[in-house]
Amino acid sequence: MTTSLLASLSSVAPHLFSILALLALLEQVSYILKKRSLPGPPLVLPFLGGAARLVADPAGFWDRQSRLAAASPLGVSANYVIGRFILFVRDTELSHRVFANVRPDAFHLVGHPFGRKLFGEHNLIYMMGQEHKDLRRRIAPNFTPKALCTYTSLQQIIILKHLEKWVDLSSPPAAAGQPPKAIALRLLARDMNLETSQTVFAGPYLSREERERFDVDYNLFNVGLMKLPFDLPGFAFRKARLAVDRLVETLAGCAGKSKERMERGEEPCCLIDFWMQETAREVGAAREAGEAAPPPHSGDREIGGHLFDFLFAAQDASTSSLLWAVALLDSHPQVLAKVRDEVAGIWSPDSDGLITSDQLRQMKYTEAVAREVVRYRAPATMVPHIASEEFPLTDSYTIPKGTIVFPSVFESSFQGFTEPNRFDPDRFSEERREDQVYKRNFLAFGAGPHQCVGQRYALNHLMLFLAMFTTLVDFRRDRTDGCDDITYVPTICPRDDCRVFLSARCARFPQLSLH
Repeated sequence: MTTSLLASLSSVAPHLFSILALLALLEQVSYILKKRSLPGPPLVLPFLGGAARLVADPAGFWDRQSRLAAASPLGVSANYVIGRFILFVRDTELSHRVFANVRPDAFHLVGHPFGRKLFGEHNLIYMMGQEHKDLRRRIAPNFTPKALCTYTSLQQIIILKHLEKWVDLSSPPAAAGQPPKAIALRLLARDMNLETSQTVFAGPYLSREERERFDVDYNLFNVGLMKLPFDLPGFAFRKARLAVDRLVETLAGCAGKSKERMERGEEPCCLIDFWMQETAREVGAAREAGEAAPPPHSGDREIGGHLFDFLFAAQDASTSSLLWAVALLDSHPQVLAKVRDEVAGIWSPDSDGLITSDQLRQMKYTEAVAREVVRYRAPATMVPHIASEEFPLTDSYTIPKGTIVFPSVFESSFQGFTEPNRFDPDRFSEERREDQVYKRNFLAFGAGPHQCVGQRYALNHLMLFLAMFTTLVDFRRDRTDGCDDITYVPTICPRDDCRVFLSARCARFPQLSLH
């Protein structure tokens, strides 16, 4: 029996090898025909392409693509990853061309190379045309001045809570007899931002137990983002996909509870409330009119999916910006001093009062620092799109159908600006206004129909953190060789996870309250 089986396998093996060899050859030919004269690997590893290197060393992988694109007249380079031909776009104008053509017969925004499988089919990033416009109109109330003022209060309470924790971790009380120690901020900042997002987006609708499960599931999702897309039991990608399903279900429950509360005419206290105010009115009107079908975009599950989109966009990008803000202020003490002086002239922690929206608007230099952090270290360095059809990128090159295109926001941030490689918040001053002069190069929040709808919220969060962190905390980096090198997790952060020594700058932290 065994001898017969081995004989059968031996007879089949040469045919299998021939089939695999033919498939590998066809793959190489397809890659070469698509790449044409673009810079990129002349040949690719069969079936995997550059996937192993991309996962093992994403910074090195994309740095090489950037250098190849910089040497190309088109500002574009090519590669191949697990059956997908990919293009890296360095040139700003070509990136705008991609952003401006998100439509059924050109590009689909994907957010992640295997995002549809991971995020689900019905999220905001996959919408386009009138449906996308209608949904953006519905979520506009989430970011009105009144809504942003509500979030500003919530953000400060969470920031203060975590800053106190960080200082205690780094500088134990003198009575404990322990010397100050350096702490890595990445995971701490991520936890702070996750609690902020939960509180701002879902407010009172998440129980303590749901928040704890949320933290676990979001960590599974984060890990899976950086792994190979093997949707099999036990693999990180499968765990991430199932975690997203659970997270969306939890957020769908929050949407349902918010609708009920808004139907009772209560005041909004978080983002989902501002969203559900109008939705609840429409649902009620449809019910009274005896309509069988609910209004469009009003289903709890659909809203939960969109809420997850917001949370993902706010969470990792914000963590990246907070870490780089600390690192850059440490290496630019003159900028740190100016931030502290400005904040001290507007807000005092001794008042035990929240920073008001009016006070936040007065912090012009602090806002310039926030914008420069986002320019200098754009958190989401690339925004993947898929070509749904052939698309003429230039007169000499047409993008093949199915290509994953990576417009580089990071590279655009270093084009056009005065001395772009220098960290210089004054470029965003009223006098220089480089955010307007070089607006086309400032792509950290995207461009075109899918430009980030929550960019004001993101800037406010970074400004509040800068104001409170610099005012309440003394800090010093634990500098090591290469500590500021870029690493992907999946947004970019300092290689050492921003290790710092912290201590309190004042005798006591303010006793902030929402009341």
